Amino acid sequence: MGGMVWPPISLGQAHLAEIARRGVPVPEYDRARLAPRIVHVGVGGFHRAHLALYAQELASGGGDWGIVGLGLLEKDAEMAAALRAQDHLYTLIEKGNGEPSAAVVGSIIGYVHAPDGGDAAVAELVASPATKILSMTVTEAGYAEPSAEQVASGAGATFDRIAAALAVRRERAAGPLTILSCDNLPGNGDAARHATLAAAARADGGLPAWVQANCTFPNSMVDRITPVTADADREWLLDSAGVDDRWPVVAEPFRQWVMEDDFAGGRPPWEDVGALFTDRIGDWELYKLRLLNAGHSGIAYLSALAGVALVHEAMAVPAIRTFLEALLHREAMPTLVEIPGHPREQYIASVLGRFANPGVRDQIARVCIDGSAKFPRFLIPTVARQLEVGGPVERAATALAGWAHYLADVDPGAQAFDSNARAARRHAAEAVADPVAFLEFDAVFPPAMRASPRFRAAFSAAYRRIAEHGPLTAMLPDPELERAGDAG
Repeated sequence: MGGMVWPPISLGQAHLAEIARRGVPVPEYDRARLAPRIVHVGVGGFHRAHLALYAQELASGGGDWGIVGLGLLEKDAEMAAALRAQDHLYTLIEKGNGEPSAAVVGSIIGYVHAPDGGDAAVAELVASPATKILSMTVTEAGYAEPSAEQVASGAGATFDRIAAALAVRRERAAGPLTILSCDNLPGNGDAARHATLAAAARADGGLPAWVQANCTFPNSMVDRITPVTADADREWLLDSAGVDDRWPVVAEPFRQWVMEDDFAGGRPPWEDVGALFTDRIGDWELYKLRLLNAGHSGIAYLSALAGVALVHEAMAVPAIRTFLEALLHREAMPTLVEIPGHPREQYIASVLGRFANPGVRDQIARVCIDGSAKFPRFLIPTVARQLEVGGPVERAATALAGWAHYLADVDPGAQAFDSNARAARRHAAEAVADPVAFLEFDAVFPPAMRASPRFRAAFSAAYRRIAEHGPLTAMLPDPELERAGDAG
């Protein structure tokens, strides 16, 4: 790809041979033989860098499971237009430590845009006997119950529209269906089951029983960092290979997909291309929550206070990296049950390597979003467990004290979004005079933590160290607290 100046060429099926000559890998399988067996709701960057890539790799080995995208929102018109103009092809740009690499993905063979009013089109896809899996990335908000006003007005919430289509599938006796959530939330299959059954009950009193008998909802853990595609990414592709792609997708090299093997109507052999099937999905989720997610939140606010803008830049600061390594190894790791064949230390090493990847350019400001929602899920369970067993909590206390300082010291207009910002800032303001006042933020801190003398002392000491010496010095070990934590 590098070195030559290529004339621009639009991405499309007719141009694949020429694009391949320019050094960009393209689908070498016959896309016409792919069957529309997977319907995916919510085609965005993550889906195109994750499930669609697994499908591409299976197709390259002779598989015939193709994907039809389904957009239910008005804003999905842009994705529909981009894919339609390119025969549903797109370019995946992987960014690691070296030069980016690009490859064309062809596993998406169709796309239906069906905003409100397009229920017939949705039903045709979901009720088709060819469809074996209905997968989705609809974000956590998509699983919320619709309001009474939405129900009364007939506004098409995602799962209500899915339920209406399932009723048609039942009427046509089109066979069993797997509903596979690929959203980044714990228990995503359970969430999809709950939302589907609730919507089915609203649609038809007899539909929930049919869903229970004919649909499965495997839980899965998905993982890949996919930054928002920037104009610079399109320009890089055009400059390096002359490929004009309306909407390439960018991702880190790492990817992971772990899921329960509970598929109602068959599935592709995803294990052949790296997916893991397990009956310990809960343990995998805890790996991610307490190591990857808590690692991000653990350094986010301290890094922001230190004026660091990007995650990989934070990892290049010795105090931050050392702090994170100790947080994960000393405090988080002992709270996890090890998964046979997948050591906790190995997972931590992958987290540290991913955070240090300069290609992704992940923003500290993004990682700072919604501490009120993230800390109770990511970090607080680790603290609670360590307090139970008398283990170390000083680094978690420092991370949380950094969050309190961020809320109090950074101009609110420059702070990242927080779903409970008003309460969080009020408690942070009270902590300026008395640090432990922040622990009265009961939406985040459970009673046992608020009442723990050892945690209160660790938090107060960390808060004062940040105030007196700055975030980087505060991230260095405090020998007195270390000894207290080790002694229990």
